Amino acid sequence: MNPIIENIKVEIAKVMVGQEKMIEGLLVGLLTRGHILLEGVPGLAKTTAVNALAGALGLHFKRVQFTPDLLPSDIIGTEIYDPADNIFKIKQGPVFTNLLLADEINRAPAKVQSALLEVMQERQVTIGDETFKIDLPFLVMATQNPVEQEGAYELPEAQLDRFLMKIVVGYNTRSEELDIARRVANDGFGEIHQVATLKDLERIRQEAMSVHIDAEVEAYIIELIFATREPEKYLLEEIAPYIEYGASPRASIDLYKAARAVAYLKGNDFVSPLDVAYIAKAVLRHRIVLSYEAQAEGITQDMIIDKVLGIVPIP
Repeated sequence: MNPIIENIKVEIAKVMVGQEKMIEGLLVGLLTRGHILLEGVPGLAKTTAVNALAGALGLHFKRVQFTPDLLPSDIIGTEIYDPADNIFKIKQGPVFTNLLLADEINRAPAKVQSALLEVMQERQVTIGDETFKIDLPFLVMATQNPVEQEGAYELPEAQLDRFLMKIVVGYNTRSEELDIARRVANDGFGEIHQVATLKDLERIRQEAMSVHIDAEVEAYIIELIFATREPEKYLLEEIAPYIEYGASPRASIDLYKAARAVAYLKGNDFVSPLDVAYIAKAVLRHRIVLSYEAQAEGITQDMIIDKVLGIVPIP
């Protein structure tokens, strides 16, 4: 593994216990310039993780708490009239940063969630008649509570599709929870130090995106995507009624990039089919739209992806 990645993980470990999936997801997002959606109950150190990552890389970090009364202008900014100069001035919102934590994004209605669509895809923000470019790197890490909880909204499909991965975060283990309690009680968390620069980050990002991927593995990625769209052609007739829409073209792109990043984080210079299968659920689970029949029978996206991974031949 690259020593810079190791140093970043060491710094994050000063304030984080466990939650390797979350940390790995953040690193994959940085290496691919992709956004991460985390689903889990409150109190799992999501804010701490992003703050620690920002500190280790010397990046700017901002947090927005999504609430039902939040407005789009509270996120991207707005025009404010200045009576002294008799002109409108732009007040930039918290989206102008490197790492943005959109906390409990599904607590706000769709019009507020959609305020992030342009900046997540185009890395730019339009306020009034002006368009502003966002400085790179730019990563949105959004958290959401399980939708069955009171006061939560479903994210629109267009919004979900802009996230590279959806990571389901669970509770810590018993030993990890005990370690957290001891460290909090004894003020045993260390101070985060910057261990990498923007140049370092860009260099390792380019290294990750140049990891070799064989033509057969490329074909495997596309087969996985098409199996979610045309399950009957892959002898998956039993899951066909459960899929309303299969994975989008962005899923192919993101699975390709994420597999490279995962291989790089493992210290490999090539992508194996196991890397693709390992990251497939995180990349695809939020992009498969289930039918009403699937919801009624308790069928999940992860179940469908397991079926797809089991039937598509590994090269």
